[in-house]
Amino acid sequence: MKTPMTVLVPAFACAALTVSTAGAAQYGAMAPQKTQQLPTSPTNVPARGKANVSKPAMKALVELQAAVNANDVANIPAKLAAAQAVAKSSEEKLLVAQLQLKAAVAANNEGAQGAAIEALIASGGVDQAQIPTLYRALGKLQHKQKQYAQAASSFERALALDPASTDAMVLLAEARNSQGQVNPAIALLQKAIQAKTAAGQKADESWYKRAVALAFNAGLPSSVDLSRQWVAAYPTPGNWRDSLRIYRKLGALDPGATLDTLRLSRATGALDGDTDFYLFAANAEKSSPGEARAVLDEAIAAKQIDPTKPLFKDLIASLKANKALAQSQLPQLTTEARAAPAARFAMRIGDAYYGYGDYTKAAELYRIALAKPGADANLINLHLGMALARAGDKAGAGAALKAVAGSQAELAKFWMVYLATHA
Repeated sequence: MKTPMTVLVPAFACAALTVSTAGAAQYGAMAPQKTQQLPTSPTNVPARGKANVSKPAMKALVELQAAVNANDVANIPAKLAAAQAVAKSSEEKLLVAQLQLKAAVAANNEGAQGAAIEALIASGGVDQAQIPTLYRALGKLQHKQKQYAQAASSFERALALDPASTDAMVLLAEARNSQGQVNPAIALLQKAIQAKTAAGQKADESWYKRAVALAFNAGLPSSVDLSRQWVAAYPTPGNWRDSLRIYRKLGALDPGATLDTLRLSRATGALDGDTDFYLFAANAEKSSPGEARAVLDEAIAAKQIDPTKPLFKDLIASLKANKALAQSQLPQLTTEARAAPAARFAMRIGDAYYGYGDYTKAAELYRIALAKPGADANLINLHLGMALARAGDKAGAGAALKAVAGSQAELAKFWMVYLATHA
C-alpha cells in the first residue's frame, strides 16, 4: 500500500466569531501558500515506482507550474485543463490541485479556491487527518459566498470525520443560523461548549456570546439560562450587566424583583448608566431608603451620575427628607418585628438592615419572618440567600437559594452564580 503524499493545506486567518447585536460571523480569508516544487523539466523525473508521476503528467505539471509562478492568467486555464486531463495517480491529481489552489489564491477568486479544495479532497493523495481541515476551509468559502446549504454540508462532513472538532460544531452553527435554523445553531454552540468543558478546557467566550445573541435576538426564553451560563464562565462586571439586563427585559419583573436584580448588579459592580441607578433608588425609596441614598452617594462619588440632572435632583431631595427606617431606629423596630404576628414587618426590617450593609442582622430578621404566618417562603428565602451571600456564608446562602421556587427561582439561580464566582 502506498503512503499518501502530505498536502500543503491552505492557511486561513483566524476564524473566531465576532459577536455583535446583529450577530454576524466574520470568516478569515485564505492566505497564499507554496505548493510542492516539481522538477524543472520532464527529463529528471524520478522513476514511476518512487514518485508515481508519469512523464506526460510531469510535462503538463511543469508547464502548469511555470504559468502559475509567472501569474500567466491568460494561459493558466488551458494549462490546468491539460494537466487535469493527464493526471491519473493520486500524487498527480494532488500536485495539479495544489497548483490550482495557488493560482486561485493569487487571483483572489473564492469560487476557484473552493473548486481547488474540492479537487484536493478528491485527489486521494491527501493525508486523511487533513481532510476535516479541508472541509472546514471549503465550508468557510461557501458560507462567505452565501452558499449556506453547501457550507452546512461541508461542515457536517468535517464533523463526521472528526466528531470531537469544536471548530466544526461552531462553524456548522453559523451555517444553520444563516439557513434560518436558530435553535439547531444554539444547540451546536452549546454542544461545542460542553465538549470543551468535558475535555477540561475553557470554551471560548465568543461561543457563549454568540449563543446568547442568537437566542435574545430571536426572543427565546432560553436567553436567560444561556446568559447565566455565560456569566458563570466569564463573570466580569460587563457580562453581569448584560446578562442581568437580558433577565430584566425578558422577565417582565415587578418593582420588587427589579430591585433584587439591581442589588445583584450592585454586588457584582455591574450598575451602569443613569437608568440603572435611577431604577435602583426609585424602587428602594420606600422599602429601603437608606440603601437608595447609599447607592446614589456611591454613584455621585464615582462620577457615574450627575446629581444636578432633573432625573436625579428631585429623587435625591426626597431621599434626604425621608427619615423612615433610619439606622438608629432599627433596634427598636427589630423588637417590634419579633412580636408582630405576621411576617411582613420582619421582612421589611430585614430589608432595611440589608440596605445598610448589615447582612448578618438582615439574615436574622429574614429567619424571623420565615417562621411567621403569611410568610412568602420563596421571596424570604431569596432575600435570606442574598444576605448570607453578601455576608460570606456560602453554605447558608446556598441552602436558602436552593429552596427558592416560583417566580423568584430564575433570579435565585443568578445569585447562585454570584455565590460560586464572588462570595
